[in-house]
Amino acid sequence: MPRLSEVIAALDALWPPERAEGWDAVGTVCGDPDAEIDRVLFAVDPVREIADEALELGAQLIVTHHPLYLRGTTTVAADTFKGRVVHTLIKHDIALHVAHTNADTADPGVSDALAGALDLRITGPLVPDPTDPEGRRGLGRICELDHPETLADFAARAAARLPATAQGIRLAGDPEALVRTVAVSGGSGDSLFDAVRAAGVDAFLTADLRHHPASEAVQHLPLGLVDAAHWATEWPWCEQAAAQLDALSDRHGWDLRVHVSKQVTDPWTTHHSSGAPN
Repeated sequence: MPRLSEVIAALDALWPPERAEGWDAVGTVCGDPDAEIDRVLFAVDPVREIADEALELGAQLIVTHHPLYLRGTTTVAADTFKGRVVHTLIKHDIALHVAHTNADTADPGVSDALAGALDLRITGPLVPDPTDPEGRRGLGRICELDHPETLADFAARAAARLPATAQGIRLAGDPEALVRTVAVSGGSGDSLFDAVRAAGVDAFLTADLRHHPASEAVQHLPLGLVDAAHWATEWPWCEQAAAQLDALSDRHGWDLRVHVSKQVTDPWTTHHSSGAPN
């Protein structure tokens, strides 16, 4: 069995920590570098349910997309929910590793997995990484559909192919407008509207769209907006990342057992359509 340090080195080669944003908190949160690893669990969120799942599976390593401590802390006391996660992991010799914005901009990265889940053909990054001479890394992806379809049909495609959440899919724009080109960005994407407009795409699929940026975007251009749950747009990366680690395991002869959590850790649990009763 490989040691944790060997597996982490392989993960850091896939998603180099130096490519994370300066405000981000990526890398290994806890774990003994000399511990032996034979089972790994991928998930979006480092929450208690995922720690419990790893314990039940017998996994010695959890890899999540979201950091546990993004803004720092002064305590890991077990009477806080994050501290309880840390206590559970350390008590049961389970390591935690985070790949966040360094996985967002990777090749392949989070938005590649999102485009793949929707069966879109990628033509390039939405916001290219200037340090990548091949022009493949960067935030978001610009994509083409094999055949044009209405915005309503494209939103239905997203609803059918992304994991189910209480939010589902929200749509802004003319439902009958034809969509040929799409920008996608896993996670919160309304900071990318300038790049979306510059790309000249017909629609933009992302998550966490706020009222004012979305309103301004559809006033600027006949742009279709497809807003999914944050967790749902990033979960496909877990499957992609697990397949990447599987391939590395085979190459190194590690015989790792790699799992993807199917627990829905999106914080929203129920949806009610608004409106007064008839």
